[in-house]
Order: sequence, then structure tokens, then C-alpha cells
Amino acid sequence: MRTLDAAETAAALPWGPLVEAMLRMFERERRGEARAAPRTAVPLAAGGTMLLMPAADADFAALKTVTVHAGNAARGLPVVQGEVVLFDAATGTRLLALDGNVLTARRTAALSLAGAMRAGRKGAERVLLIGAGVQARAHAEALAELWDVRRLAIHARTAAHAEDLARHMRSLGVEAQAIADPDAVAREADLVVAATNALDPVVPPDLRPDACVIAIGAYRADMAEVPAALVRRGSVFVDTLEGARREAGDLIRAEVDWRAVQDFAHAVPAAAGAPVLVKTVGHALWDLAAARLAHDEEK
Repeated sequence: MRTLDAAETAAALPWGPLVEAMLRMFERERRGEARAAPRTAVPLAAGGTMLLMPAADADFAALKTVTVHAGNAARGLPVVQGEVVLFDAATGTRLLALDGNVLTARRTAALSLAGAMRAGRKGAERVLLIGAGVQARAHAEALAELWDVRRLAIHARTAAHAEDLARHMRSLGVEAQAIADPDAVAREADLVVAATNALDPVVPPDLRPDACVIAIGAYRADMAEVPAALVRRGSVFVDTLEGARREAGDLIRAEVDWRAVQDFAHAVPAAAGAPVLVKTVGHALWDLAAARLAHDEEK
């Protein structure tokens, strides 16, 4: 079994092919050719948690193992650590091990773009990015490469983090700036990306009538990045209905009409000129899609 470090994992998951891998996995899911078991959580010592996320299709199986130890920050160790192992489905042979943190960051950004495409959105000129962490950076890089975004406004709770990310994006040729007030630019943005750990909404409520919002940060029922009124106003698309019903706090808090919510695998694109919300909570199938691509890239 070959093991890829962080840099090798990133190199094996180029943005364009990774988005295409997500779209192919949507089709496998729609046809019933791929499946995933519910996430398993196991308590560990020192208040830690181990998460196990398995998935399989006709050719491959993948297992992501993640450990979370909040106390590691004081020890100078990563709070979140993980890896993804790819298996041959027919024999169980271990084929590839990848850095779980890098894979998760890149597949989440690719998933957002693939989901937006299924919702009928395939580009943006002016982007408002709320957040400046690992996921915000991955989304900014993917958007710059695949959607040719050239104007990017970044707002974060810590201004220095927003400026660091803006500086990085300027080095990639993007006209990026850190901003103190997201409301000041919200009406100009055709795409808003929220990648935070906020408990309460951070996306400005007053957006363009045709704006697309990608929200990835609220992963518990008690969290929300998008105001309830904005959720109710737009067409809502999610990566999985099962996961969204359980974990998408933005939608739960808004008491969304679940009959109108579409998952990516079965989505009918929204009409042009109407607001769109793309909400993801994560799923083991997306890890499998990324690991399959990395295996192909390594051949």
C-alpha cells in the first residue's frame, strides 16, 4: 500500500478532475451503485473522539478515520488528525492511504462547486468569502482556478487571518482584499461562501436577487451561518438529505420545507435570476470519490 503525505495528497487531487469525480459519484449514488454507512463516533481518552466513515461502490471501498482532541492545541499537536484508506472492493487489498485533512479540505471545496453546478450555477465574478481557515482557503483556491474569480472580498473574525488569506490569493493573481464589514459588499457579490464555525448567522441578509450562497460551516443542528429568511427565500440544494435533516442547522433553524429541498444526485437546476443556497454537511461517498481519483492519478 502506498502512503501519500499532505503535499502528495494535494497533488493527487487536482481541482478540475476532483470536481468531475464528485459529479460522477452523484451519478453512482443516484443509480444505487455506491453506498455509505452512518458515521460512527467512539469516545476516546482525554475527551477525544474517533470518527469512522466507510463507503463503497462496485470497484473500491474507502474508510476515513478521524480523531478529534480539543486539548491538543495546548500540547502543540493538531486538534484534528485523520487518514483515508482506499481498498480494492473485490479483494480487500489496501491500495492507498491519503492525508485525511488535506483530502477533506479539497474534496469539500470540489463538492461545493459540483453542487453549485447541479443547482445551475457555473461561475462567479465577485465573491464574498466569510471565514479564513483551511476550508475558506481551499474554496478560494478552487474558485480562482476553476471559475476564474478575479475579485474576492474576505471577512473573518480575526482581521489578520483575513489579510493573510487575501495576500495569498493576490499571489495567485486574484484581486483580493480583507474587509471589516461584509454587509458593505454583499449586494455586489454574485457568490457568497461561508466557511465558519459560527453558532449564529454570518451571511448578510441583503444579497443580490440572483445570488448563490455556499454554506459549509454549520455542521450541527445548533449552528447556522445563513439567516432563516434567506434560507426560505431561495432554492435549497444539499449534498445528502439524510445528513442535512440531522446536521444542517441553517435549514433546521429555518424550519425549511424539506419537500422542496433537493439533493445533488437528483437535482433539477434552479431558474436563472433566483437565489440559490448550496449546503453541505459531508458524507463518506465524497471521500471515496476523492480517493478513487487519487488512485487513478497515481497510476
